[in-house]
Amino acid sequence: MANTYYEFKPYNVGRWVIWGLYALILACAPLVFTSSLSHTMLSQMGIAIIVCLSYNMLLGQGGMLSFGHAVYSGMGAFLAMHTLNLVTKGQWPLPVSLLPLVGGVAAMLFAVVLGWVTTKKSATTFAMITLGVGELVWASALMFPEFFGGEGGISGNRVTGAKPWGITFGPQVQLYYLIALYTFVCTAAMFAFTRTPLGRMLNAVRDNPERVEFVGYNTQMVRYIAFVVAAFFAGVSGGLAALNFEIVTAEVVGGQRSGAYLLFTFLGGATFFFGPIIGAVLMVVAFVLLSEFTKAWLLYLGLTFLFMVMFAPGGIASLVMMNLRVASFGRLRELWVSYLGLGVTGLSALAGAGAMIEMVYHLKLNAALGPELRFMGVPLHAQSVDSWFGAGFLLVTGVLLFELARREYVRQWGETQEFIEKEIKRREMLI
Repeated sequence: MANTYYEFKPYNVGRWVIWGLYALILACAPLVFTSSLSHTMLSQMGIAIIVCLSYNMLLGQGGMLSFGHAVYSGMGAFLAMHTLNLVTKGQWPLPVSLLPLVGGVAAMLFAVVLGWVTTKKSATTFAMITLGVGELVWASALMFPEFFGGEGGISGNRVTGAKPWGITFGPQVQLYYLIALYTFVCTAAMFAFTRTPLGRMLNAVRDNPERVEFVGYNTQMVRYIAFVVAAFFAGVSGGLAALNFEIVTAEVVGGQRSGAYLLFTFLGGATFFFGPIIGAVLMVVAFVLLSEFTKAWLLYLGLTFLFMVMFAPGGIASLVMMNLRVASFGRLRELWVSYLGLGVTGLSALAGAGAMIEMVYHLKLNAALGPELRFMGVPLHAQSVDSWFGAGFLLVTGVLLFELARREYVRQWGETQEFIEKEIKRREMLI
């Protein structure tokens, strides 16, 4: 008679806490930020979170650099908008709340057709194929106005169809909670995908495709299935965007949109699941708020991307995880002085550089308004030597002091990592 063994497997309390906080933030955010602008931004953040996480299924999980991911979010948006117009005409008895799923299914079908050719190769070849497909679809958007609406796009009215419990999705806060629900469910589904055998195999294809082929798996099929799944979630985000803006134009399938997904997924941290969530929030903040504050916002964005590639290629998420590791060994409090020094000197250098950039942009674009301008509450004179000297002095001084602070931080960080490695070895010997 075989012996029966019972094993107690405790719940992962930390994971439950994190997902609970995530749901709580989504639910309470519009109660904390009550303005109409805040609700609009929160809605866009939810949409961006879904599409950036779907993009990271390709880039972070599968190592597939795509320049055409906007094709699938955009096609999902177009099909969802056409369906919305059919609902408005009474031809389809479909609830408005299910239209994002229409966008997801439509995008998935496009990926089924286009994905097999796209995933035949990996690495650079894959990136070039996605770029070509993206340009092809973008050009088609202008060639077939019957479907894409030409330069004006197609529009619709989301306040239509059945209205259960009086929910019309007219007020932005009602639409936000629909977006929040989809955001939470899609985030959970994509996280679950990373824990499936297919998700693990996708990681293996990313890391060592030759070995995967050797053990009998078809690497193209793994990439193809992941590509189709990622397109589905991108289409869901496109359907939500169609409801949010009530208009879809050819811009949603353009290369600039795909580039934005790549840029902010990388900035957030493609090697960690929660990295694209950070990147999505930054994307909305940059496009909505930063673009209102300065005309040089694209320059600031490009410089941020450049510095992140140079000094933190793992993105913001990697910086968070590195410091959480230090904190778990009780050594983070020893670095706060160095972080304070880096922050103060870095902000000083950025303030000087920003003042010079703003004065250049003012002279080139706003010369008719006179030479005076304000930057961070400080009056500047774009044609005054004093303003230029002050900005330059602040920049140079900040850079020099930042370098001194950086060297001290590198020394302390090295000592901390050495201590952690010794502590890990000590704990292993005790087991």
